Amino acid sequence: MKRVLAFLAVCAPALAAISGTVINGTTGQPQPGAAVTLMTMGAAGPEETGGATADAQGKFSLNAQVSAQGPTLLRATLDGVTYTQIIPPGTPSEGVTLQIYNASKDPGPAKVSKHLIFFDPTDKGLVINEAYLFSNSGKTAWNDPANGTLRFFLPAGAQGKVQINATAPGGMPLPESALKTDKADIYKVNFPVRPGETRFDLNYTTPYTAGAPYAGKIASRDDNTYLIVPKGVTLTGDNLSDMGQEPRTEAHLYGLKDTAFKISLTGTAQPSAADADTSADSGGQDPGNQITEIMPRILNQKTSILALALGILALGFILLYRSSASSTATPSPLSREPNERSRG
Repeated sequence: MKRVLAFLAVCAPALAAISGTVINGTTGQPQPGAAVTLMTMGAAGPEETGGATADAQGKFSLNAQVSAQGPTLLRATLDGVTYTQIIPPGTPSEGVTLQIYNASKDPGPAKVSKHLIFFDPTDKGLVINEAYLFSNSGKTAWNDPANGTLRFFLPAGAQGKVQINATAPGGMPLPESALKTDKADIYKVNFPVRPGETRFDLNYTTPYTAGAPYAGKIASRDDNTYLIVPKGVTLTGDNLSDMGQEPRTEAHLYGLKDTAFKISLTGTAQPSAADADTSADSGGQDPGNQITEIMPRILNQKTSILALALGILALGFILLYRSSASSTATPSPLSREPNERSRG
């Protein structure tokens, strides 16, 4: 009986004091009058369980039922952009800093620092995955509901069907919708680009015939765009810079020098050494669509590799290759810097 009571005491929500300060990261000052909402994990997911308004010094305090089984989230909104601060179980819930920013329709320094397009020919069509890495080095969020922050090309063959996930700095991927613009093949996403790095991941499929030309365009303001194909697939086209093969995944990387491209693809994706590793780690499951594993795995290694590759282009494929090549001192086709283009 004592064990049962102890178990119930642990699992039951507890009344906890949560306090802190709302800081406006744009001004560097406390944000008075900010509405702070408390979200806790319930049986059906996050639930709103409390709220408070910041005083003249930006300070807030509230008591709420907090579950020990999941994190607590504090949420505040400024200029139409919502910010969250996670309080993991067992961590102090007093003296929390919730940082928010002013927002503007002007992108300011926010731009696409890296844009990766991965082409995977399959028997069901050409599967295309794109990753946009937005860098916002300023202190103001970019939020433009009328025009969207991300604008992208979607081929007619996709029939308007695309899956989109957006990840705010330090956040989790959230599903987003593609909205039509006044151009038939250009869509937009209304997702604020906060200070830091924001990522958009797109997935869509279009009809495919080996060797047939495929045309696309770049609708976003990109610093660098890269076309990528898996092992076993050959890509040809104009205005491309061949940057060589990434050794672990054996994917081939091309830098794009223009705002549009016309390419031809032949071959089908073949298992690589990285696929074998992934299969072993997953208990022999079919690796399937390589981009699902390749892009996150390579991009997520960027942080740990940066220290070994200062001064080299901060792109996962290139950094991974340069770090491995440095240990063998073998010249590499990826040792060449890509031709970066500027777009107004």
